[in-house]
Amino acid sequence: MKTDISNTDNEGKMKLVIAVTGLNAIDSPGPGVAVIRAIRECPDFEVRIIGLSYESLEPGSYMHDLVDKTYLIPYPSAGTDTLMARLMYIHEKEKLDLVIPNFDAELFNFIKLRDKFLAVGIHSFLPELEQFEARDKIKLYEFGEKHGLLIPADKIIYHSGDIDNSAKEIGFPMVIKGKFYDAIIANTIEQAHKAFYKIQAKWGLPIIIQQFINGTEINVAALGDGEGNAISIIPMRKLYITDKGKAWSGITIEDSSYVELARKFVEATKWRGGCELEIMQSDDGKPYIMEVNPRFPAWIYLTAAAGQNQPASLVKMAMGQKVQPFTEYKVGTLFIRYAWDLITNISEFQRISGTGEL
Repeated sequence: MKTDISNTDNEGKMKLVIAVTGLNAIDSPGPGVAVIRAIRECPDFEVRIIGLSYESLEPGSYMHDLVDKTYLIPYPSAGTDTLMARLMYIHEKEKLDLVIPNFDAELFNFIKLRDKFLAVGIHSFLPELEQFEARDKIKLYEFGEKHGLLIPADKIIYHSGDIDNSAKEIGFPMVIKGKFYDAIIANTIEQAHKAFYKIQAKWGLPIIIQQFINGTEINVAALGDGEGNAISIIPMRKLYITDKGKAWSGITIEDSSYVELARKFVEATKWRGGCELEIMQSDDGKPYIMEVNPRFPAWIYLTAAAGQNQPASLVKMAMGQKVQPFTEYKVGTLFIRYAWDLITNISEFQRISGTGEL
């Protein structure tokens, strides 16, 4: 696919209308605001950003210096037909060039609709459905065995009665995980049952029971071109973690073993788009892949600050440009997340709640 040169201004900048989800910049933030910041900082673009929001109070909707206009979209559970109809309405008004979804739960629908979107001129840069499903938490251990990657032992269960048998095999402590989000460490059978019901109520079944690995947590943001090449790999060590396990502060580190591990994953899967590897370096020095998140992490702006702007590179590849792999990044680049009271008027909340647009 070649870049459409008609979408450039006199200075050679690409003029693009980009729709982005994940605007919930809360204590467990979505990646959307960070993705937008990185894209806006790229000197190669002149962009209009369209926010796609699931809730009227997602903070990114009200950040008018970052988001030009926001539309409410249906929850993923509504299915592909409902999403398609809503995106076609938005496209008719905004003439979208590109859509960047940023939540695990919504990716299935966007991947299924990718060709239909492209037929009307809306580009994307998403993994194939086979790639997306191969790294699913439910199949991760099997994937690791196939490609020689260290993955903690796990059990997939559908009934709380299976916890006792799983505990005998995996032992305590164990990690109780939802199929999309959330992880709770359990040290006893009672804690495991409580965690099971809590996560089931929020995310449904199945539940993953995973071996607990003690060690140092490292996260790696990677961007693949869909042909087995890693365009960018940035490893980050968490410095401050919230009670939900989210990084509130982190620093880029220099360690070739994490870079090679991510490169091996991208090569094995021929991953297209952004992803995050959650790695636990065990006390005996072994790097276990705990999870593979199939989209940019919330801390993705750190890649731009460290010299490898992954969201901007994704935009270029989605629009048909060839992007050369990055070879260097700034080690010791630190991010510290903070809360900020965004002030607006009730009329804006009423507008998006009532009309679905802001």
